[in-house]
Amino acid sequence: MPRYITTTIQDGIAHVRLARPDKLNALTLDMLDDLAAAAHGLAADRRLRAVVVSGEGDSFCAGLDFGSAMKQPSAIVRRFVPRPWRGTNTFQEAAWGFRRLPVPVIAAVSGHCLGGGLQIALAADFRITRPDSTWSVLEGRWGIIPDMSGVQALSELVGIDVAKRLTMTADKISGARAHELGLATELADDPVAAAFELADQLSARSPDALAATKRLFDGTWNRSARHTFARERWEQLPLLFGPNARRAREANARREVPEYLPRGRKITR
Repeated sequence: MPRYITTTIQDGIAHVRLARPDKLNALTLDMLDDLAAAAHGLAADRRLRAVVVSGEGDSFCAGLDFGSAMKQPSAIVRRFVPRPWRGTNTFQEAAWGFRRLPVPVIAAVSGHCLGGGLQIALAADFRITRPDSTWSVLEGRWGIIPDMSGVQALSELVGIDVAKRLTMTADKISGARAHELGLATELADDPVAAAFELADQLSARSPDALAATKRLFDGTWNRSARHTFARERWEQLPLLFGPNARRAREANARREVPEYLPRGRKITR
């Protein structure tokens, strides 16, 4: 079967591309498998500093290819079963697997960002979109609900009334409107270029601090202040006495750009 996900890595920045442009990068079941596998593969790369996710051609992703998927009901059922050790099934892991990565993930959105495609974008840490792109929680038009981690992501980004309205109406909105609502982080005429610019900026920071920041916010966003304070202490102490923080302090004292170790690596002197 043809595969429609490509991943390249240069200077510690991975570029994951949905590569089915003739179908607006609509998702097949195989593509869901490959997205989850791509995320899992990147998680093991200690040199990785950031990830950019985009779609080839004029579309980010037009959602699930129902014509293809519905011909394989048994394959849908098989991918619907969650893995107990992750708490996600294949549909959910294809998006949420990128949220699990210990590095920043940036979705670069042009053209269509619909249904499952929207949920992939929402699972990223940041979303940069063209103002004229088209966003929609499109599942409502098909009589279903978002089930690729989209409900969790929406609850983190917008109020419950906005999330309900977007989901119930399945209205299509522009990238500019998505930015106004808080779904998109930034507007850009060239989202991929802007995403790599942000990735380069983040790559200049300690990978240990970036990973800790992501864990801290993702693990406490809707928790009590007491829980958050405990997590702050838990994350900060090893950073404070770790080699990358020491390198940052020394480089800043010399007014140089610090050269960091891969995340989590310890050295002795």
